[in-house]
Amino acid sequence: MSSTPTSSDDPDFKRLWWHSRRGMLELDVLLVPFVEQVYRDLDPEDQARYHKLLSCEDTDMFEWFMQRSRPDDPDLQQIVDMILNRVQPD
Repeated sequence: MSSTPTSSDDPDFKRLWWHSRRGMLELDVLLVPFVEQVYRDLDPEDQARYHKLLSCEDTDMFEWFMQRSRPDDPDLQQIVDMILNRVQPD
């Protein structure tokens, strides 16, 4: 697992990084690398989708990432797909 962001990182990114750590290993291994490696290069709309995702319940996110269900919100589905495609490319 990754370590804490360095002190040179901006406070908003540090906060986002900590919010990406969910305490459920299955989510942490998806979200932390995504925020570290992809988030900063996303367009503002996708960054907003990621923030929206972090406001969801862990149990819902787990179901979505395990592909047992899909979010009703198309924005959430788009960011879930983006994260899944990163770890499960076609």
